[in-house]
Parts: sequence; structure tokens; C-alpha cells
Amino acid sequence: MLKVLLVDDHAVVRNGIKQIITDAFDFVEIGEAADEREALQLVEAQKWDLVMLDIRLPGRSGVDVLKKIKLEKPKLPVLILSTYPESQYAVRLIHAGAAGYLSKDAEESDIVKAVQLASRGSRYISSTVGELLANHINNNVSDDEDTQHTALSDREFQIFLELAAGTRTTDIADKLRVSSKTVTTHRSRILQKMGLKNNAELTLYASRTGLI
Repeated sequence: MLKVLLVDDHAVVRNGIKQIITDAFDFVEIGEAADEREALQLVEAQKWDLVMLDIRLPGRSGVDVLKKIKLEKPKLPVLILSTYPESQYAVRLIHAGAAGYLSKDAEESDIVKAVQLASRGSRYISSTVGELLANHINNNVSDDEDTQHTALSDREFQIFLELAAGTRTTDIADKLRVSSKTVTTHRSRILQKMGLKNNAELTLYASRTGLI
């Protein structure tokens, strides 16, 4: 019996993925959670073969939830589901312990393959993510100027992407459920760490490196 926990705040997404998995596997049990609290409760209460985790949950980054799950159950495979391009989060999440990074609009065959590999303890690395990982290693070795963002913490990186996309400070604060002052403080640290002067340079950097 394959036991999979789906964590996504959109029921239509959960239903779609659940249908794909139940059609592909003979014996499967699907659990569902819509937020961090439900997810962590189910992870603690039951034994799962795989967690499929949306990177964007209400009030909490999937990066944070991934870390909590891996802290609670280090050997439990976690596949990340995302609408964000692989270039934004894939490498960071793989390094944080994710078993793979899967786009929500991926082909059914890719979803099935990812579930098969991850539930068996392997990693699902698409060709795009594999190339990003290789480039990340090469850039670290060569100390390329386009790798300043790797010095950012997960929360700083999240705020950096929002700022680079032109999101207002108040809107970022509402989305992350923090104060505007906290976002402003993070912005100052981000600019300092990356050696940039303003939001325009953040946007230019993110565009040049393919992050937005």
C-alpha cells in the first residue's frame, strides 16, 4: 500500500493529482491537508511513504514546512509542487532535502515517475533541474557575479523575489504575515548581501539571471 499525503490549499489541485496517482497505482491511500497545521499533524500522526507539498501555503512558505517535516521525519521523502519556474526555487529546495521539484502543469507521466522514484527513496531530477544543479556547482566554483542571491536566507530569498517582481512592501508583509518594518529590514540586508543599491537593481539582477 502506497501512502501519499497531498498538501495544497486548492482542492481542485489535490483532486487532480489524486486522480492521476490512483489511476497509476493499484494500491494507494491518499491523505489531504490544506495548510501547514494540518500537514504537520498528519505527518506526526501517521506513517507516509511520500509527501507532495505545495511551495505556497497560506501564511507559510513551503520552504519552512519542508524544513519542519525533515526535522520531524528526516527520512520521509517530500516532493515539492510549484507554479514557480524551476530557476527560482528548485536548487534551494533540493539542497534543503526535497526529493524533487515538480511543476503543477507537468505531464501525467512525469508526475507518476516522480512519485515512483521519490516513494522508493530516490530523487526526481528533471532535465531542467539537473542543468540548474550543474550550473549552481559550476558557478560556486567560479564565483560568478550572478550568484549573489545564494548568500540569502530562505526568507530573504522569498522577499527578494517579491521585491524583484515589483510587489509592494505592504503586500509582501500581508502575504508573509509579518510587519512592513520586518520586510524593510530584510530588504536592507538583501541589498547589503548582494551589493546592490535599490529595487531596480534587484529586478535587473533577477531578470538577468532568469529568476523572474
